[in-house]
Amino acid sequence: MINIVLFGKPGAGKGTQADFLKHKYNLVHLSTGDIFRFNMKNDTELGKLAKSYIDNGDLVPDEVTINMLQDEVEKNPQAKGFLFDGFPRTIAQAEALDKFLAGKNQEITATVALEANDEILVQRLLERGKTSGRADDQDEEKIRNRYQEYNEKTAPLMDYYKAQHKFYAVDGIGTIEEVTERLSLVLDTFQ
Repeated sequence: MINIVLFGKPGAGKGTQADFLKHKYNLVHLSTGDIFRFNMKNDTELGKLAKSYIDNGDLVPDEVTINMLQDEVEKNPQAKGFLFDGFPRTIAQAEALDKFLAGKNQEITATVALEANDEILVQRLLERGKTSGRADDQDEEKIRNRYQEYNEKTAPLMDYYKAQHKFYAVDGIGTIEEVTERLSLVLDTFQ
């Protein structure tokens, strides 16, 4: 079983590459954004709780996020592995994920960061914003704020996984195929 954590700034190609990775390695893709939206749309207890925080403009506490993710893992007992996308975002979440997986005799196999120059990504998102309809992809200042938050929050996570020798950086610039090839070179070593 391989369990991968996929990192990347907005616009780095995480969604595109996650779609490839889940198929090639037969992984269950767990996107926290998708899980939040599903639980809120379906009015689950965890969804109502998450919505109460979001509606107040607050961040959803780690405990709620972790419980949602654990529910999704439990729903997939036959999985050959998981691709965690958008989680963990904090050291506390990473530690909780490690503890949860250890209870199932599993662990994170690798964390992979799609790295790219901010200036290239800003232009990519502004271009995407012309068709995506997402307001946060149309405002350069908001994009740069998202990158600043990413840098502040993920730097400690990178160090956390580097200390476990589970962190790999992959150049996220190039064609989809080129980036896919780079990711495969890293992940094929765990097959």
